[in-house]
Amino acid sequence: MKRVVSVSLGDSSGDFLRNVNLAGVDVEMSRIGCNADMDLAAITLENLDGEVDAIGLGGIDIFLRVGSEEFIIGDGLRLSQHAVKTPVVDGSGLKETLERTTVETMLRNGDLRRGTKVLMVSALDRFGMAEALVAAGCECKFGDLIFNLKIDYPLTTLDELKDLARKYRSRLLTVPFRMLYPTGSAQNERASDNKFAHYFHEADVIAGDRHLILRHMPQELHGKIILTNTTRPTTVDELRRAGVQTLVTTTPDLDGVSGGTNLMEAAVVALAEKPRAALTREDYVEWCQRLGWQGEKHVLN
Repeated sequence: MKRVVSVSLGDSSGDFLRNVNLAGVDVEMSRIGCNADMDLAAITLENLDGEVDAIGLGGIDIFLRVGSEEFIIGDGLRLSQHAVKTPVVDGSGLKETLERTTVETMLRNGDLRRGTKVLMVSALDRFGMAEALVAAGCECKFGDLIFNLKIDYPLTTLDELKDLARKYRSRLLTVPFRMLYPTGSAQNERASDNKFAHYFHEADVIAGDRHLILRHMPQELHGKIILTNTTRPTTVDELRRAGVQTLVTTTPDLDGVSGGTNLMEAAVVALAEKPRAALTREDYVEWCQRLGWQGEKHVLN
């Protein structure tokens, strides 16, 4: 049996353990939430190091892949270095591959088409998805400035995203991650006003990070499609109450939850049985095909 664990800075209320069979191999998959406590996350990594087959970092990235460039997240890199024997991943490999495939599947199924209006709440952390949506001919608004920095200015091109990443390169490296992205119980907080609700209402599809979507979405989203992952039964219930028509998760269902890309990538690394640095984009594509991962569609209303 393989054992993979997601060590997350998120709320421990989202923890789970599932035993699944992947490509004929039994895999124990679990999540440990550290409630925004970086020290606890570091200790957890040290305790798991050498005891499990692969570790995913949740609620934080090690680096962002934006086009042909990589931008290091200082806190993420330092945290990952607390494990020296067991490979540590942050989901980047699947964001670059599986999330593209999910968009392509939606295009084939008619859930996306040229001219579909898409609000992507944050694109720097899932540039592969952003590129795929643009390639599909969608009319995209990227909310990185809006929902991360509270600057009411939607980006509309991939070049603008690249310029933004370059502008904030030093900030990504040095600023505490909690200032860049909600961690722990802050992930469950909801915006106190509907200042940005009109961006949700104008879109046909709302895509990207689950926490940012739930934090800022208005109470009513009738007929909308949500493209995200790391869902829980409470997530599905909340989206259903809001009138969301369809939920598409980029990662497969694990008995009621969809795992984070970091956990699912850890499973791929464990199954591949070769150093993470040796895994290529083609390897990830091959493994996703072998496992039948291409995103999952859930009709809610």
